This record gives sequence, structure tokens and C-alpha cells, in this order.
Amino acid sequence: MLKHHFIHSIFAASVVLGAAPAHAFDLGGIINSDQLQNLGKSLPQNPDNSSASAAGLAGISNKDQVGSLKQALTQGAETAVRELAKQNGYLGNDKVRIPLPGNLQKIAGLMQTVGMGKYADDLITSMNRAAEAAVPEAKTLLVGAVKSMSVNDARGILTGGNDAATQYFRMKTETALAGKFKPIVEKSMEKVQLARKYDEFAAKGAALGLVDQRNANMNDYVTRKALDGLFVMMAEQEKAIRANPLEATGALAKKVFSAIKN
Repeated sequence: MLKHHFIHSIFAASVVLGAAPAHAFDLGGIINSDQLQNLGKSLPQNPDNSSASAAGLAGISNKDQVGSLKQALTQGAETAVRELAKQNGYLGNDKVRIPLPGNLQKIAGLMQTVGMGKYADDLITSMNRAAEAAVPEAKTLLVGAVKSMSVNDARGILTGGNDAATQYFRMKTETALAGKFKPIVEKSMEKVQLARKYDEFAAKGAALGLVDQRNANMNDYVTRKALDGLFVMMAEQEKAIRANPLEATGALAKKVFSAIKN
């Protein structure tokens, strides 16, 4: 009973602490949450690379350009999903591990000092397990986005920056992915008592303007962070293929990406 009372107090404190501005979470220094929100709004060209890339593609037909890109993007999407879906795909990866929401992070240390750190640790584990359970749903939607890609989409990605394909995927699939992820996250989190307590107090804090509305619901928070992690891993796959075309699957993809690089 005493522990439950303390948990109640902990969440009340988290709402008060929520009045302090929350800092964007830095995912392994690759891309932060603010940048991730902006992904997909456009497909900017890389001014230093686009002319050279276009020149490299000059001798390759549109059909081959699109075909090679689809090979590479399908490979990258499937790899990212597979790596995240395995046990500890999120939890064991510092770049994508889902942390406690900002308000709760501020008091996690207090919970550790009074011997209740297990509650915080269990919540972190539950959030990341929920993401690992949800992410396989991404494969079909991502592959579908590849199949529907136009010639103009392909050229924009091939001559764009290192994350141009990731931006494309985010623009085309993020809303649908969130719809697929959230029911699975909800099912995974429904028995986590600490998550329910967080929702109770965070909702009150949000109504008072003390808690970021985006962090007021645990399932929404986990869903958003799971998507962030997916696109971070896809960006890594894309960057690796651009840097080393020989990692691409298929002779055609190797040829086209090598032409861009050179």
C-alpha cells in the first residue's frame, strides 16, 4: 500500500516538474525528434551532390534507375524492420531505445534512491517491448510505398541527400504506420500499472499546460518513439548503401549507386 501511495506521489511530482521546458531527445546523435518531425515534408536536393549525381545517372535508363532504387530500398526497409523486431531490437540499441517520458525522467533518480528503481526500469522495458512487437507491421506498408514510387520520386531520392529515401518513406507511410502500431502498443502496455498511473496524472498536467500534450498519453508516446526509431534505422541503412554501393542487393542497384557515388 505504501508503495502505491509513493507511486501516486511520484506522478504528481512529475506533473509539477513538467512545467520546465522539455529538451528534444537526441537519438544517438544521428537525428533528434524535432528533425524527425520535419522529415517527409519535402525531398530537398543536396546542392553539393545533385548535379554530380544527375551526371552519373545520365547513361542509365529511367527504368533501371527506378528498378535499382526499389531493390535497394526494399532491402533497407526489410533489414531495419528485422533488426528492430528481434528481442532487444529497441531496448538494446542506444540509438533507438525509448526512454521514460520527459516528466518521468526527471524523477527516475528519486525512485532509484528510495529502492523503487525497478518500477522505472520495468516501464522502460515494457515500452521497448511494445515497440518491438509493433514494428513488424511496418514491412508491408514500406514495401508498398516502394512499389508505388514514380520515376520523379526515384530521381529525387537518387540525387538527394543521404536521407532522401527516409524522408520519402516518412511522408508516404507515417500516418498509416501509426495506425498499425498503436493497437499493438496498447495491447502490450495494458497490464502495465505504472503506465496507467502516468496517463492519469499526465492528462491532468496537460490540461493545466504543465505537460507536453504529445507526452500526455503513454501509448501515443510509445507509438511515436517506435516510429522515430524505425526511421532512424532506415536512415542508417540508406546512408550505408550510398557510402558503399557494394552493400546493395542486386547487380542493378550496385551499378546505379556506384554511378551516383562516382
